[in-house]
Amino acid sequence: MSTRPTRRPERPHFSSGPCAKRPGWTTAALGDALVGRSHRAAPAKARIQEISDRSRAILGIPADWRIGLVPASDTGAVEMALWSLLGPRGVDLLAWESFGSGWVGDVTKQLRLDDTRILQADYGHLPDLGRVDFARDVVFTWNGTTAGVRVPNGDWIDRDREGLVICDATSAVFAMELAWDRLDVVTWSWQKVLGGEAAHGMLALSPRAVERLESHTPPWPMPKIFRMTKGGRLDESIFEGSTINTPSMLCVEDALDSLRWAESVGGLPGLVARSEANLAAVAAWVEGSDWAAFLAKDAASRSCTSICLEISDGWAQGRDAKQVTAALKDATKRLDAEGVAHDIGSYRDAPPGLRLWGGATVETSDLECVLPWLDWAWAEAKAASGGR
Repeated sequence: MSTRPTRRPERPHFSSGPCAKRPGWTTAALGDALVGRSHRAAPAKARIQEISDRSRAILGIPADWRIGLVPASDTGAVEMALWSLLGPRGVDLLAWESFGSGWVGDVTKQLRLDDTRILQADYGHLPDLGRVDFARDVVFTWNGTTAGVRVPNGDWIDRDREGLVICDATSAVFAMELAWDRLDVVTWSWQKVLGGEAAHGMLALSPRAVERLESHTPPWPMPKIFRMTKGGRLDESIFEGSTINTPSMLCVEDALDSLRWAESVGGLPGLVARSEANLAAVAAWVEGSDWAAFLAKDAASRSCTSICLEISDGWAQGRDAKQVTAALKDATKRLDAEGVAHDIGSYRDAPPGLRLWGGATVETSDLECVLPWLDWAWAEAKAASGGR
């Protein structure tokens, strides 16, 4: 049996979605929410527009891009883009984890596009980015939330591309530098790096994406919540504080609080630094660990937000995945019961392991504090299963 640690994280919230609230958050942050008011009223629309304006300033989104609040979290934002924009060109679909694979399924099985290429890699790896054909449309996740693998930068994306580049950036934005000049559609939610509440997505469109919207009519029926044009022209109201369906003004207020906090820690550079410090803390621990390793094999593509670990000790290597998964569930239950780490099991489709959220709202001191608890919990769980 290992020694049980005594020091506990101040906040045991390491879930990869919804993620930890910003440090110091209380419900008092919602005190000025415009509850009981129409979201179409001028003050409410101004609050919604403020989210887009503050996001643009923090992230460095070009002035000619449109930014809007859309239904159904990041998933809704990605689906709006796929259903509205794809069709005129062939599509290259990149997948190396669960959510990227989900977009592959939507394009090939729901939209049923004929001209698709799937560039796939196993968990822990990136596909060959050099094979991407930018004469075609491209769909990819900047950061693979369930694999802990991110693209290292945007240099692989052609500036002179002919097709559109559609990027699901939900677990990357506000913690990583995005190459906006090489992207055409970017989506995210407030639930990840901002630690916001559920159900709302953000959609950012480049002028090239707007041009596609206004020149292309999809051949399939378009649900109301996906429609971004009226009479063949962009519905500008969506990107001026109006929304397709009713948003929660409590969630809006919470998002504004998160954005103000982001500004207070130095904007994007400060947010990136906080997240990278979290990755560095885990990396230092992994280097000395005799049982845990990063699922992401290449340090250059290792996520600083969704930090995914696999079991590397000899005991696990000699057992099947069900036994290892059972031991991991035992370990995570122990951590949860101790109140030191909640919701850190690997995603259901991912290889057996652990997943620690390292986004900017997580304090590095809390991550450093929880790591000895991981050692303890794994040793206890392994011993309980007959391992040593």
